[in-house]
Amino acid sequence: MLTVNNVSMSFSDRKLYDDVNLKFTPGNCYGIIGANGAGKSTFLKILEGNLAPTSGKVSMGPNERMSSLKQDHFAFDDQTVLNTVLQGHEQLYKIMAEKDAIYAKPDFTDADGLRAAELEGEFGEMDGWNAESDASQLLQSLGIPESQHDSLMKDLPESDKIKVLLAQALFGKPDVLLLDEPTNGLDPQTISWLENFLADYKNTVLVVSHDRHFLNAVCTHICDVDFGKIELFVGNYDFWLESSKLAQSLKAQSNAKKEDQIKQLQEFIARFSANASKSKQATSRKKQLDKITLDDIKPSSRKYPFIKFTPERELGNDLLRVENVSKTIDGEKVLDNVSFILRPGDKTAFVSRSDATTSLLMQIIAGTLEPDTGTVTWGVTTNRAYMPKDLTPEFSDDRFDILEWLRQYASKEESDNTFLRGFLGQMLFAGDEVLKKVNVLSGGEKVRSYLSKLMLSKANVLLLDDPTNHLDLESITSLNDALVDFAGSLIFTSHDHQFIQTIANHLIEVGPKGIVDLPDTTYDEFLNHEASQAKIENIY
Repeated sequence: MLTVNNVSMSFSDRKLYDDVNLKFTPGNCYGIIGANGAGKSTFLKILEGNLAPTSGKVSMGPNERMSSLKQDHFAFDDQTVLNTVLQGHEQLYKIMAEKDAIYAKPDFTDADGLRAAELEGEFGEMDGWNAESDASQLLQSLGIPESQHDSLMKDLPESDKIKVLLAQALFGKPDVLLLDEPTNGLDPQTISWLENFLADYKNTVLVVSHDRHFLNAVCTHICDVDFGKIELFVGNYDFWLESSKLAQSLKAQSNAKKEDQIKQLQEFIARFSANASKSKQATSRKKQLDKITLDDIKPSSRKYPFIKFTPERELGNDLLRVENVSKTIDGEKVLDNVSFILRPGDKTAFVSRSDATTSLLMQIIAGTLEPDTGTVTWGVTTNRAYMPKDLTPEFSDDRFDILEWLRQYASKEESDNTFLRGFLGQMLFAGDEVLKKVNVLSGGEKVRSYLSKLMLSKANVLLLDDPTNHLDLESITSLNDALVDFAGSLIFTSHDHQFIQTIANHLIEVGPKGIVDLPDTTYDEFLNHEASQAKIENIY
């Protein structure tokens, strides 16, 4: 059990939260949500003991162990893959290292023998004899084959490093598990495995994530960082979101009869109770939901940007034809003889086990990179706007503030300050924030600024490479809704399950040996269809 007593956290310029009192119990997964900058990751650092709160304390039960997902992907470069995982159980690893050092001594003494016996006892109590096999099995479950377990971490690709660090956090079944954005950089198959692992986990889990599908799949509770407080709510993310909307509605209907409000609440709870996502959690969660009263649900202070893409003209009969495109990077063929046709109305997601592959294909069809062979032909009626994954070069000029930067892309009628300030205000840049220099913007501010540029373009084709990266949940939701409503065509990449599922009507799986073209296929169908998975193996 993890207990937070009277915790407050302040920095010199502001207070994050005050008088936080929470209890996290085994068998539950707690999703920590809040706007960018609200202090979600800071809260995890306080829980882990890496950051001292301004006041209050955090405590665990006696002999309980906490583990967290490490964010430094280079910290273990000189270690083998297997040793990196074993270090997730710090005390066990220390015992193993000390034991091995004693047995390696050329002048083994009686004192060494006594110490070795003591260590062996502790080692056995921690199930140390199964540690390496357990770590190996965990790695294989995450897609790291046994042949790589003795490799150095520095020799692994970035995607595999992320999996190893995840295995390190999960190793040894810690009593309290802290996961900060655990799905970042993971392929869909690994995310699905992690969802199932956490749904069955009997200890305490706290997770920060911008992946709505993941939060819905694993969370039994939501910790909302809002109003300078951290409050606990029963249910997954969708339940929290809908209950917040219901609270807003009830607040607006302050003159409505109490009986009518209670009826709305009961109907709302019944709907969500019937749709609990994990059967093992459903019964206990339903009991908790049934206890909720009108006073338990509260409106959120979150603000949603207004995003709407309006094409200047309709598309004609042709959208895009890609024929025999190949591309080699640093001696490795990344795209090999790729061909496909997209039709007007298609909203196409490129999916792959390699982000570099999908980004490369996006660059080629956007015209910012030439293929080695093959052609890309766009329909004559297309007006395209492209958002690259790395926005840093777009915002490197310190001469521009946000207002002046956006003015470059506005028509004459839209270029006056009143219009642009109002436009940026809808994208949550209030008052003098529009005068902020673009080279010091946060990741989320850059994305919101670039989305403003795309809206002004009035393009009928949008090319978006991982557009939800750096956005908070509210901005992701607004962008998601805007792209569902978009009357033009769309080509995009994303790691967000719900984003792909709700927007895409056409999937193209890209591998180094070709593609699998799946029109009229949803993302859930793609992930669950065994025939599709069999085809995928043939392109890698």
